[in-house]
Amino acid sequence: MYDRYEGLIFDMDGTILDTEPTHRKAWDHVLSRYGMHYDAESLAALNGSPTWRVAETIIATHQADLDAHQLAAEKTAAVKEMLFDSVQPLPLLEVVKAYHGRRPMAVGTGSEHAMAEALLRHLGVLACFQAIVGADDVTEHKPAPETFLRCATLMGVAPERCVVFEDADFGIEAARRANMAYVDVRTL
Repeated sequence: MYDRYEGLIFDMDGTILDTEPTHRKAWDHVLSRYGMHYDAESLAALNGSPTWRVAETIIATHQADLDAHQLAAEKTAAVKEMLFDSVQPLPLLEVVKAYHGRRPMAVGTGSEHAMAEALLRHLGVLACFQAIVGADDVTEHKPAPETFLRCATLMGVAPERCVVFEDADFGIEAARRANMAYVDVRTL
């Protein structure tokens, strides 16, 4: 089905791994310490963003005097405690398995590199990917194209010969800006 592309790039959270419920639970846990909460709809618009950017939005909404990077670190620590027990593969992981060894593949995620690598290893699919580009590997995050362009470079495939699988508007915009084809997995 995707044979016409030379490289396949996958977002991770919400695309190949069902991590969203755990991320929401971690935010609830951390924010309750500060008497704060988040609006799920508003945060859904930030899917694909680095955790510190989400933290900035939550802090701004509450007009709280907190450091976004510290709040993000607390949330990441909470996710790490919960995630390995709860993460589940999503159906698109079958595409990864089908193209393993047939096409170079990469993960371009708003999660930290080490977290992405650990989750993919935990589910036994790390070896399927030639590259992982996490939020801490780039300076300009989605919707900027840097994440996906770096994936293409690391795979050795021209951007216009890649397809990106995404579940978030920021990621789809990043794929467009990178001159890559994309699949909005929300429509599958």
